[in-house]
Amino acid sequence: MRKLRVFVSSVQKEMESERVAIASLITTDPYLLQHCEPVLFEKEPAPARKLSQPYLKCLESCQIYLLLIHKEYGKPDGSLSATHHEYRHAQKLGLPSLIFIKGENPVDEDRASETKAFFAEIRNDKHTYKRFLDRLDLRAEVRRALLQLLKDDFQIEPSSDEAAGGKELIEAASAFESTPLNDVHWESLDEQLVGAFAAKVVENPGSRVFDESVLQALHTRGLLWRKGEKGDHFATAAGFLLLGVRPGDRYPQCEILVDAYADTKISGKPRGQVNINAPLPKAIDQILEFVDKHTFHPARVVGINNIALDEYPQRALREALVNAVAHRNYEDASRKIAVQIFSDRIIVASPGYPPSPLTLAKLRRGNYRPCSRNSVIAQALATMNLMEQRGSGFARMRDTMLDHGLDAPLYGQQDGFFVVTFHGPNGNYERLKLPEGATGLITTAVEAQLNDRQKKIMIQAQKEGFVTSGWCGKTFRVAYQTVYRDLSGLLKLELIEAIGRGRSTRYIPKIRQG
Repeated sequence: MRKLRVFVSSVQKEMESERVAIASLITTDPYLLQHCEPVLFEKEPAPARKLSQPYLKCLESCQIYLLLIHKEYGKPDGSLSATHHEYRHAQKLGLPSLIFIKGENPVDEDRASETKAFFAEIRNDKHTYKRFLDRLDLRAEVRRALLQLLKDDFQIEPSSDEAAGGKELIEAASAFESTPLNDVHWESLDEQLVGAFAAKVVENPGSRVFDESVLQALHTRGLLWRKGEKGDHFATAAGFLLLGVRPGDRYPQCEILVDAYADTKISGKPRGQVNINAPLPKAIDQILEFVDKHTFHPARVVGINNIALDEYPQRALREALVNAVAHRNYEDASRKIAVQIFSDRIIVASPGYPPSPLTLAKLRRGNYRPCSRNSVIAQALATMNLMEQRGSGFARMRDTMLDHGLDAPLYGQQDGFFVVTFHGPNGNYERLKLPEGATGLITTAVEAQLNDRQKKIMIQAQKEGFVTSGWCGKTFRVAYQTVYRDLSGLLKLELIEAIGRGRSTRYIPKIRQG
């Protein structure tokens, strides 16, 4: 079944943030996304032929008409504004119409006289309408109206879980991420990240990273907004955090604090510290690099390979970090995400407790529906394959830790932070398990070229860090010429390299495995 196109009609400049809020609602709500597609005319491709009123032609391709009205009437296109033309054309086409009026009183004196007349026409046409005060209020009203319309006019009805899940998303949502930023132009965004995002959402992106199809994709997903009907694009707060350069300069709470300590508690002399100020995808990578540098990588010889293990599974840590940046309370400007590496554990603390109806008990049991405080950010991270939105993240963290030979992570709340604790091996590296299917850099094809002595030489070199010709002769009790051929063969395959000269020559593994 093709998605139903929802035409969003309003004075573009006046209602830009509300238009973005509706587009992001439809593209982040799993149920609405399954059945609907938001249509913002300014983001539609230009018509192949010149039309006097192209927005009406666009409207004809849609199945649902959604109108937003506030104070302004809009620039006249003939005797009526474009928005008024769209309303009348929708009535002529017989499209189901959803109408939302901003403000407590729809006939406030500060509305334009033409807007008052427009609203009088809507009432005379016997249309019902809903009032709203802000973007969050609007999102809830639009979702309720769309669910009812899908049921009544298109015989599409959500399950109780789908209906409740979307409601919970809106109730938990923060208005922070949809804030339009007037001074963060699209050209200032990180080109590499925008290109990676565009590759996921645009079928045939142009040669330029920031072509119109990419700007449209970012706009409809709530990462950009448009200043004026024909104005340029600027970032929303979500777009800036995900794709901007040094977002912590504007929002200090978005800086991430990472510390490493040699002991099991905080000390005045950490092994390492860094304040990370980068767009969220890059920030996650930088944290993982820091963790990799400040944790141990014990070696395990498997066959003739020397496998370097991670003290903690990176997949579990990445999951916790992605959840932290996706679900933290960004409106709390006094707190930052903190990552602490101790000798026996790693702690990831994120500002804000889980939003209702999530509870620690539900998270621990795995009995919960996904619910995000920042649905635009979460959806964008999912688009970039950095997270899923099926509520399976905590289960993956648990399974990954257990598969690594460690205990399941612990979840808690402390001083306004949601805290995930990963307990490590604490020096007992024998408990660590090899990743499933782990192989080293000595491939099966290369191993097939080695004789039994050469395989044992490689095992010894990787266990001890080196091997000598004297060890080979004593161990295998063969002539020097045989030892020379064995070592020369390994040198030729570039598995070892010679250090020193004469009898002091030592042969070390050329490639550290892992």
